Amino acid sequence: MKTTLKTGELVRTAVFAALLCAAAPISVPVGPVPISMATLIIYVAAGVLGRGRAALAVSVYILLGAMGMPVFAGFSGGISKLVGVTGGYIAGYIPLALIAGSFPAVSGRRFLIYPAGLLAGTAALYALGTAWFVVSTGNTLPSALAVCVVPFLPGDALKIAAAVVAAPVLRRALGRLSA
Repeated sequence: MKTTLKTGELVRTAVFAALLCAAAPISVPVGPVPISMATLIIYVAAGVLGRGRAALAVSVYILLGAMGMPVFAGFSGGISKLVGVTGGYIAGYIPLALIAGSFPAVSGRRFLIYPAGLLAGTAALYALGTAWFVVSTGNTLPSALAVCVVPFLPGDALKIAAAVVAAPVLRRALGRLSA
């Protein structure tokens, strides 16, 4: 099993961690859970980097945020965000990257593989985040779904569509750079 990253792989992973740190703080408050561009970056990272490196990029982002860097939604950071009502969603970014990155960003006859992975990863994100929200707030599951999932469905559908177009193109372009 390969345990070291080549320089190019390390640079790509760091670039996606940086993109996540730059995009995620820009958010729209729509209730207790804000809309951010974090999921779009993770969707594309999963398609370009694959599961392990995408999860590593997300882990670097979460570690920087936990250390107090203002990389979470609303330019916030710190452990309090990880144990707060949105902490389950932040933690859910890792299974999102792992699951979505397990499905290759391909085109042609296998075109539906990558979107299926993005949907499965998003379902895991929603499940973990909503469960933590219910536990930390005492809300019922139906009310949590109404404020933590339903408002995000259209936007996440658009982000998935954008990632399905962008990730294979980026993956091919980066592959040509490596050759």
